[in-house]
Parts: sequence; structure tokens; C-alpha cells
Amino acid sequence: NCVCFLSLFSCLAFCRGRVVRVPKGPLIRVVGTEVVIPCSVSDYDGPSEQNFDWEFSRETDFVRIVSTWDSTFTSEEYQKRVGHGDIKLRRSSNDAVELVIRNIQPTDQGRYKCSTPSTDATVQGNYDAEVQVKVISDGLSVSGSKARSSTSLRLSEGDSFKMRCSAVTTSPEHTHLHVTWQIKSGSAWRDVLSLTHEGKFQPGPGYEERYRNGDTRLDTGANDTYWLSVSQASSVDGGAYRCLVSEWVRGADSSWQKIQEKSVEIASVAIQRTALDVVISTSNVSVTERDSLDLTCNITTDRSGVFQAEVTWYFSASPDDTLSDAHVLLSMDRDSVVSDSTLISLGHVDRNSYHLLVRDVDVEDSGYYFCQAAVWVPLHNGSWHKVVERTSAPVSVAVAVLEPDYEVFLNASKTPKFSDDPTELNCRITNVQDTEANIRFTVSWYYRQRLRSDDVMAEELLATMDADWTLVFGDRSRERTQNGEIIFSKKAVNTFSLRIQWTSESDRGDYFCVISAWSRHRNNSWVKTKDVTSASVSIFWAAQDYMLTVEAVKLKPFFVAGHTFEMTCKVSSKNIKTPRYSVLITAEKPLTDQSNPNGTTRIISLNQDSVVRLEDWTDQTRVDGVVLEKVQENEFRYRMYQTQISDAGLYRCVVTAWSPGGGGMWREAVNGLSNPIQIDFQTSG
Repeated sequence: NCVCFLSLFSCLAFCRGRVVRVPKGPLIRVVGTEVVIPCSVSDYDGPSEQNFDWEFSRETDFVRIVSTWDSTFTSEEYQKRVGHGDIKLRRSSNDAVELVIRNIQPTDQGRYKCSTPSTDATVQGNYDAEVQVKVISDGLSVSGSKARSSTSLRLSEGDSFKMRCSAVTTSPEHTHLHVTWQIKSGSAWRDVLSLTHEGKFQPGPGYEERYRNGDTRLDTGANDTYWLSVSQASSVDGGAYRCLVSEWVRGADSSWQKIQEKSVEIASVAIQRTALDVVISTSNVSVTERDSLDLTCNITTDRSGVFQAEVTWYFSASPDDTLSDAHVLLSMDRDSVVSDSTLISLGHVDRNSYHLLVRDVDVEDSGYYFCQAAVWVPLHNGSWHKVVERTSAPVSVAVAVLEPDYEVFLNASKTPKFSDDPTELNCRITNVQDTEANIRFTVSWYYRQRLRSDDVMAEELLATMDADWTLVFGDRSRERTQNGEIIFSKKAVNTFSLRIQWTSESDRGDYFCVISAWSRHRNNSWVKTKDVTSASVSIFWAAQDYMLTVEAVKLKPFFVAGHTFEMTCKVSSKNIKTPRYSVLITAEKPLTDQSNPNGTTRIISLNQDSVVRLEDWTDQTRVDGVVLEKVQENEFRYRMYQTQISDAGLYRCVVTAWSPGGGGMWREAVNGLSNPIQIDFQTSG
């Protein structure tokens, strides 16, 4: 029912009501196949699940077939087929069903009507729809080889194979064939390559690249034949093969519809993996430096016919390294072309043996050697395909170093008798034998402190020399070397020297040197081959302990605030060579003095060069109120003018004795502290 609104330009119709739909006919189907006719309803009222009735007519009258809601709906001539399940309804949703007819026959050709009983409040729309079904004869024939059973093929990896399928149709309709080659290596069939009903080639999953490379092809031939060609066969190509052919026709709506499908098994293919053993003839090899290393790689394969081998030698520092981490030494391709190398060569003795020769080996050639071999077979298009590749177990190669023979002698040409005297040590290389032009010597100097107990003191590195004669200093000698206090030198070709310009007590101990021999390799790098350590030389002299005494004397026994405080410090020392003294005056204030909660105040100092410095004296009103002066070499006087109550406390002299060091520098010898002098105004007269 429609309502139409007229205007000057148009007529608009607004319709609402039930719509029942079936495919647009005619539906062309092949005798003996299963036919499925869908029917759906929309825009209806009432419950969501709708019922359906199906009827059939060859000419004019309709005969009831089957119903979703009325078990008595089926007419007598269909009761047997419905009861056996040859005709049934299959619900696909609440508003859709499918009429399924198995083994359709020419007598089933006609009109099929799908009806839906009304559940609407008002009758609107259409309640049934019809579709014409046309049943044609089966004209599709699919066959393989002329043999009654499928063929069995046994192939090797890399081989090629072809198989043929014949498919023809004599259908009265204009139909197209869709041919698919399939393989089954497990329980399911998988598509290899198809020629669709639209004339397009379609590779199956996993075969896309092989199709693009031309390794998998589908060719058509005379007499409706379809050839599958497979190149570079591998283990995944083993299994059963069949030819699956479907017949398609264009429907009334121009869409393609598959009307039947047939298949035939063509062949069973077994792919035999190519066996390949790769073995290096020796296990562990020892060779002397400068000699030649000769290794043989033997390959064995069960491959027959035409093939070529490719061999590559690898070197690795570890037996656990993968080939991606290893270094390629040399390779020989399948055309027997060897990659270029100066000191390494690869020889092809026979078809199964390949020699690696490394000339003039050195220590860097020590490690693990691998041999990798691959077998290549020719293809129909003239190219080659690698069917198998194997790698040998690693062979350990140890290169023995040609060590030079020499001795090391250490002696002291200058030994100190007293502190600040010079020390000079000479490290000499003697009795040198079996050395070549590509050998050089370097030195390392070490110091070991001498302990009075049995404790072992670890040696300290003073300096070491690299292969390029670059000197690297240790922590103990770095600053003194930069200041010129320690000098390292090479006096002669075979003599290295260590000189301490001014030897101190801390330098006393044992000294030794290590002479290292370095060998030059093919790449002009230097590698240490040997170390020889000298006997130690002891640097020691008897030294008495320094002694220092400081006596403080108050010059005025009684005084009052506002007067001058005066004290002297007299210094006496022993076992110190030409000493000089530096003096520091300190005051220890009572704990009640909040100006210095730490207790001790540094007031004024005089260094060994008689330079005076105010330390922590902060009284701005008495900047010149304190004086420290040198009366004589071992006597110093301290004055404090206009004393105040806050100056009460204990006063001391802190004295440091200095002796001349190397390079005009002063070296601290010993410290001394005087007796305290008290300022106490409560008891002062």
C-alpha cells in the first residue's frame, strides 16, 4: 500500500510493508548436485522468528513441499523425499531459511515459491516470492593420466616435475571452468595454483613468491589439458596432488555462480632430501709461526647426475661462534672461481676434496676453522638452485710463537747514602739469541716496599713502555716524572735507565724491571711474545728518626688587661740536615667562649722563609695587635699588645722542621708542639 503526494515536479511514494526475497532467476543447476535456494523476509511486524512455506510448480499449479511450522504441510508426492532428508529446510537466522534439495533431477526443474504467513497488524507488502530453477545435464569430465591409478614419483631435492589434468565440459549453457591444483601432505588439501573461471592465475597461500619466480606454473595444452610444473622441489612439495575443477555460470544478476565441482587425484610425490657430509680431515692442528697451515675439506653426497659444489672456509676465535660472526677466508663457487687472497689459497684436488693453504702463519691465525659446502643443481631455464648446505665441525689450530731467547740484568750505578741523594738503575738485555728484525724490546719498571714484618707488599708500576715505545706512567711516579724528579731513558740499544734525582725515605725499597719482546705481524701490528723479569735491587740506607723539641717561655710572669703579653719558643732538633722551622701560634679558649666553639684558634704563623701571615685573627680594631718574629735560627718571639679579658686561654707554639729537598724545594721533616702558656686575668697581678 503506497501513498502518493503530487506536486508540480514530482510524485513521491512512501511505502511500508513486508518484503520477501529469493535469488533472481533463473538458477541454473546440474543434475545430481545439491541445490540451495535462500529466502529471507524483512520489514515485518510481530515476533522476530518468522515461518516459511515452500511450494513448487512445473506449469501452473503449486505443490506444497515443506514448512517450518506445519508438519502436515508437505504434499504426498514429497513426503518420502522430505522424510529421508533429501529435501529439507535449514534456518540461517530468525528471518531467513534455505531450501536444500539433494541430488536434484530434471523433474525438479520449475518455479519455487517461498511464502511467509502474516504476523503483521495490517497486510502490507509482499508475502511470497518465486524463482525459476533450470536443471541441466552433467557435461563436466575430469581425468588424469591414462593409468587407472595415480602415479607415484620419487624425486630428489632440487628436481623438477610436471603432471597433467584433463577437464572438458559439454554443458548446453555457456559455462566456465575453474581449475585448481592442490596438495595434501597432512589431513587437509591446500591450493598450489589455480586458473580461475575468469581466466586469472591465482597462487595458493605460501606459493606467491614461487609463482612470481616461475618455479610454480600452470600451463594449458591441447585437448583441454592443464599442466602443473614445479621447479626446485623441496620437502614441502612432497604429498598427494589432485586436480580440482569447478564449473561456473553467470546468473541473472551477472554474478558468477558455482554449479558443480569434481576432482581427480593425479600423483603422489616423495621428495628425498639430499645427504651431504662435510668433514675436515684433521682434528686439532699445531703449527709453528712463519710456517704454512694446510687443511683439507672432504665432502660426501648421495646426489647423482649433474651438480656442482660450492665451498667456503671460515675462521673464528671461538668454537661457539655462528657463521654470521665468523670471518670468511676464501670461497670457491660452483664454477670453481676462487675469491682473491694474497697469503691464502684454495685448491680443488678432486670432486670431493678441497685444500686450504695459509702461508706464513702468525699468532693471529690461532683459532677455529670451519668448512661450509653447498650442492647446486641446474634448472630447466639454465639457472642453478642450491638444494643442500652443510657446515663441518670446527678444527682447532694453535700457532706456536717463535720466542726470542734473552736474559735481563739489573744493577744500580748510583745508590743513595743519605736522603736526597740520586739513585740510578740500569736494566740491560744480555745473551740475546734467535731474534729477527721484526722483534723489538720494551721495559717496565716496578717498585716494591720493604716491610719489617713478613707481610707481602704488592708491587707498584712506575712506568711501562708500549710496542711503539710510548711511556705510560704509574700513579706513584706520574707527578714526580712530570716535575723532572724521576727520569726514564734508554741509554743504549740494550740498556734502559731509571734515575731518581733526589731520593727520599719513601723511595726506599726493592726495584726490578721486566723486558718484553714484541713480534711484528703481517698487518704490521705488534704483539707481545715474551716477558723476562730481572732480579730485584734494594735501595736502602740507615736513617735515624727525626727529633724535635719546642719549649715555650712567658717573659713577664704578671700583667693585667691592657698590657702586652709576650712569650718565646725555643726549638732544638736532631738528625735533621740543615733544618729550617715554621711556627704557628695557637690559643685554646675556654669552652664558654662562643666566638670559637671548637676550642682552638690559629692566630699567626711564620713559614720557613720568614714570611708572616695572620691566620684566624679577626679583631679588626687590633690588626697590628699581634707580632711573631724570628729572634735567631731556633728562637721565635710572640707579642700581643693591649690584651683583653677575651684573650684568656692556653697559648702554644706549633713548629714544623723542614730540610732541603730536590730542586731547591723544602721537604717537611717532623712536627713539634710546645708546652702551653696560660693567660688568666683572674690570677694576674
